[in-house]
This record gives sequence, C-alpha cells and structure tokens, in this order.
Amino acid sequence: MIEIYHLYKQYAQNEFYALKDINLIIDRGEFIFVVGPSGSGKSTLLKLLLRETLPTKGNIKIFGRDITRLKNREIPFLRRNIGMVFQDFRLLSDRNVFENVAFSLRVIGTSPREIRKRVPLTLELVGLKDKAFKNPNELSGGEQQRVCVARAIVNRPAVLLADEPTGNLDPATSMEIMTLIQDINIRGTTVIVATHAKDIVDHFQKRVVVLENNQLVSDQERGVYFNAH
Repeated sequence: MIEIYHLYKQYAQNEFYALKDINLIIDRGEFIFVVGPSGSGKSTLLKLLLRETLPTKGNIKIFGRDITRLKNREIPFLRRNIGMVFQDFRLLSDRNVFENVAFSLRVIGTSPREIRKRVPLTLELVGLKDKAFKNPNELSGGEQQRVCVARAIVNRPAVLLADEPTGNLDPATSMEIMTLIQDINIRGTTVIVATHAKDIVDHFQKRVVVLENNQLVSDQERGVYFNAH
C-alpha cells in the first residue's frame, strides 16, 4: 500500500539530510511505530507521506501511485484518503466539536445530510458523543486529542498518520488515545505513529521502525523501543 524507495530529504542545499536512503514497505492494515531521537526525521517522513513537502530524491508510492509526481490539483484527492493527527491538536477555537469534525467533510464537498449523519457516528466512536456542542477550550487535553482523531477519521481514510499524538498528554490519557487508534486500525485503517513514548511502543508490541542519524537502522515485527537501539 505504501512503498518508499531510496528516499532522501534535504531542506536546503548544502544542509544535512533530514532523511537518507529510506526504504520501507507498509502493507494495507498494518500498524507501525516510527521511533527515534528528536531530529531523526520522523516528522519529515510523515510530511512526505502527506505530500506537504517533496523529497530531494527517491520515490513514494501510495495506492500504487508515485505521489512525488502528483499535480497540485491531485493532492487533495490523495489527502482524502489520509487522516492526520497532530501533537498540538490544531483545532478551530471559534467552532464547537461538531463543527471541527465536520470541517474535514465540508472542505471535500460532502453533503450537509451526510455530515449530519457521519459526524455523530464518528464522535460516538471516539467517546465524545455528549460533547458535540462544547468548544475545544471546554475540553481536557485528552478530549481535544479525541476530537483530532475524529476529525482525521471522519472521511474514513485508508491511512491514519499520527505525529507524537500523546506528546502533550499524561500517561493514562496517552494510553486511552493509543487504544483508540489501535481500535481504528482493527477496523482496517493502516496506521503510522511517530512517537518518543517508550512505554506505549513497548505496551502495544506493533511493528517498530527506528530512525537514527536520519537513516532507517531497524525494522522489527512486534518490536519494542528498548531493543531498537
């Protein structure tokens, strides 16, 4: 489903590489943790998969298409199939929970009737059915992150990317969010999570891809954070 070949990313000429010669195959329905120290290229990898930036060299195929060659007008169609969860939530503070989640559907032209049907179902899935008309600032950090997850999956994407989704949360809430993301994976969505959270990686025992010095140094089925180094 996702094929990455000899991927290099350099943000400016003569600058060090953020990623060097990355090769990675991710099958449909997999759950992968991408781990490594700060600055090792985790966020850059997710940005490349979302087509927020282009590689310096190399190829990325998603759903069989080389996304490095997409025309600008084709990028929104790619992103309809990829949900993104950010560490810093990025919620619209002037809109309630329902509207924050609905926003993802409105931008792709979903009918009001379909929005009215799909948003409550998604909020129920993430455990926020009774918070639909609250504003983000009335929610806890964990609830705000649940809204982010709902917004990322309301389009029913084939792929869910999460960049440090528990970075601002306490350990118990972090585990709840990761269990929610695992449930989404069980329903068939391919999940890629970039994280520093050793306890979460060790607990869930998923495939672990390790970036170090901007290179892929380890790829383990049912891996743990500690063994990766």
